[in-house]
Amino acid sequence: MESGRFIQQLTGYIAFEPALLPPAPPFQLSGELARLLSAADLALGRLDGITGILPNPDLFVAMYVRQEAVLSSQIEGTQASLTDVLQFEAGAVDDAKLRDVQEVVNYVGAMNFGLEQTALPLSLRLIREIHGRLLQGVRGNLLEPGEFRRTQNWIGPAGSNLNTASFVPPPPHRLLDLMGNLEHFLYDDTLPPLIHAGLAHAQLETIHPFLDGNGRMGRLLITFLLCKRRILSRPLLYLSTFLKRHRAEYYDRLQAVRESGAWDAWLAFFLRGVCDVATQAHETARKILEMRSRYQETLQGEGKAGAPLLRVLDLLFAQPVLTLSVVQADLSVSYVTANKYISRLQELGIVEETTGYKRNRRFVFGPYLKLFESEKALTAAQLERIAAVQATFAEFDGGAHEEWVREFAQDGDPEAEIVVYEEMAKSFTLFCSRRDLAPGARHEVYLILLLRSAASEEETLRQLEGKLVHLGVADVQQVLSDYTAPPQPIGVIVR
Repeated sequence: MESGRFIQQLTGYIAFEPALLPPAPPFQLSGELARLLSAADLALGRLDGITGILPNPDLFVAMYVRQEAVLSSQIEGTQASLTDVLQFEAGAVDDAKLRDVQEVVNYVGAMNFGLEQTALPLSLRLIREIHGRLLQGVRGNLLEPGEFRRTQNWIGPAGSNLNTASFVPPPPHRLLDLMGNLEHFLYDDTLPPLIHAGLAHAQLETIHPFLDGNGRMGRLLITFLLCKRRILSRPLLYLSTFLKRHRAEYYDRLQAVRESGAWDAWLAFFLRGVCDVATQAHETARKILEMRSRYQETLQGEGKAGAPLLRVLDLLFAQPVLTLSVVQADLSVSYVTANKYISRLQELGIVEETTGYKRNRRFVFGPYLKLFESEKALTAAQLERIAAVQATFAEFDGGAHEEWVREFAQDGDPEAEIVVYEEMAKSFTLFCSRRDLAPGARHEVYLILLLRSAASEEETLRQLEGKLVHLGVADVQQVLSDYTAPPQPIGVIVR
């Protein structure tokens, strides 16, 4: 399929201009793609069914919106967790995390605003307004929130420029035509909803119409489209958890669409993500039902106190982080009585106090939050190893040690990921010492290492060769010969 064109601009850099949607010629929904689409539709149907029997599905939706906001923002480098956001909502402000939490709160607000507008067409005007809310008063608020860019942007690690970037989106003078085509495509309801959403997301990411917030806006677009097409009765499909876990493949699949029109491979990846996330959400909903039933049975055995304790339990599902004043107001009881109820829930292991204070205490519904939070505690030894690896690449990634720690803590197997990065650092150090590379060339090698996440050796070498030629490296074949046995695929951190 036609993918677009790489066009050299007047100032010398090369930008990519994508082909218009829908792809031409039309792809055929057959074979593996048809199977994946069927499986994804089935997974969404099961999710929609189980959420319909939850006691209060809107509370489940609200938690998922928060979780999506946290994960989507973490992909862009924020450090706030789901617990941080809930603490903020409970009136506890950690000054060190306030900026990051505000970004997540903005995401929740932008998401809810967009969902409220589903009766209106998903127009460019609405996309700009949602984007403006996303960046209001947070990082990026000086980069024209709510406005399409009027200058060239690019994608790449810290320190890259238009000539060394991994990808350069279309120039500003082509934006209105390309976004106009995308807007027209958003109105098209002839394609299956999931295929429609997958194509639209990839196109928005490629156009990169804003100076900041494009990734978050692209992920929001998926939810808005699926709600608009009514594929789910409630907005419960959020792909950030899948995209974060498979970040390297995500970038590779998008780039393959641009370079070779590999729409089928991108859509297969996208549909696998839908299946994965919908299945996880279904399992979480099932666990919530089991948890609620188990705690209800326990509290019903508390005699006269059972009824008010059950009311506190329902309150905890709505506000997993709360204070005694919230319990007082909701149950219309005294401070002493509210304290008695919460103390009993502490004894039963349902809530825990997190401040250690005598006053202004906060209580967390830990078992419930664990169903949504996936972050793991790293050992002191692991933190030291992460610091050593990060120090190797500090000159290129700005020394963002805290971000590296956050990335490893949220990985499915942090120990295995740390080992992979230790090998990557050894390879980098050895290669640079043998070739006696100057600092500028060391940055080229760093860029090369970021690309070593392709699924096959042939694809890795192809990407390396293209990057080296683009960088103007003289001895391309010699460099390639040094990398004829690339390491296993890794979860790279692209900044």
